[in-house]
Amino acid sequence: MTAHSSVVGGSTAKRVMACPGSVALVQKMPPQKASKYAEEGTMLHLAIERLVDTEDLLGTVRADMELTDEQCDKLTFCINALDQIDPKQEMTFACETRVEFEGVKGLENCFGTIDLLGRLGNRAIVLDWKFGDGVIVDAEENAQGLFYAAAAMKTDKAQWAFEGATEVEIIIVQPFQVRRWVTTLERVAQFERDLVKVVRLALQPDAPLATGDHCRWCAAKPVCPQMTGLAERTLATQLAAIDAGDIGRMLAQADMVEDWIKDLRELAFTMLENDRPVPGYKLVAKRAVRQWADEPQAEKALLTMGVEPYKQELISPAQAEKLLKKSKLALPDDLVVAVSSGSTLASESDPRPAVLNLGRQLTAALSKLQ
Repeated sequence: MTAHSSVVGGSTAKRVMACPGSVALVQKMPPQKASKYAEEGTMLHLAIERLVDTEDLLGTVRADMELTDEQCDKLTFCINALDQIDPKQEMTFACETRVEFEGVKGLENCFGTIDLLGRLGNRAIVLDWKFGDGVIVDAEENAQGLFYAAAAMKTDKAQWAFEGATEVEIIIVQPFQVRRWVTTLERVAQFERDLVKVVRLALQPDAPLATGDHCRWCAAKPVCPQMTGLAERTLATQLAAIDAGDIGRMLAQADMVEDWIKDLRELAFTMLENDRPVPGYKLVAKRAVRQWADEPQAEKALLTMGVEPYKQELISPAQAEKLLKKSKLALPDDLVVAVSSGSTLASESDPRPAVLNLGRQLTAALSKLQ
């Protein structure tokens, strides 16, 4: 671990508190490439910081950062949420405040950055923007919020938010909901004490591992003994309890049922298209996809604005063969490979050969040698 690396930060606090042993495992993993979702989150964090801290107009930020309609909707929600939290605009706040546990023995390498640190009346506010979809983040007992609050209380440049305060509020603004939780200064102090114990434990060679919902974002999942052992035991137990004969019989019936369902849906669609009501169902428009109102006009406008309206990409082997046939030429065999997209289920009567699970067979063979 380098002198500037964090044993635990705001985003990893929940995992480390629940699974101290994950710290050592994660440090052994190679750096992960940022996903497109992480990159979008970083971009939107930069955008909301500009909108809140420098009072830029959304239109300006949108043009500069090439934001989509959906992303602008998220930013608009966040701005409106801040107005609801501070309707009279009385809150003193700062964006992107780096905090650390200054002078706390055992937490020398624990730090993070608060999205928005504020003070409103007798309440210190720790606000976190969450732009991810699908995973709801609660504010109550939020480990990330408690980590930031505890670190801010020990950071000289952030203590202004807590001086004379009697309570702390952790706020999660996640389009399109705002979740809030008010707690005490003592609860924050207790979190710090617990964190000291956990970090000390995490640095031990036999630090305990534990599975839970905190595993979702852990980079060490592929090598974690708890995860791999749990998966193997669960799969073995479940497979042993299943009657293979029943599965074969049910699969034969499934084909017939799937055809029946397909025909049923088509019949219902036809009835509704012909104004025959089907109780509980209706026809709705599919998702709208934007397209050019006038392609020649769009091409001319884009060229005027310095944008190349067309992009080139390599044609497929099938398209190449079709073009070569006109010249009575054959596509060289060494230019093409046939790559299966994966396995699919088929009946025993299917003429295609069965897939060989070489990986599983090799694993089983090696296990017998141990």
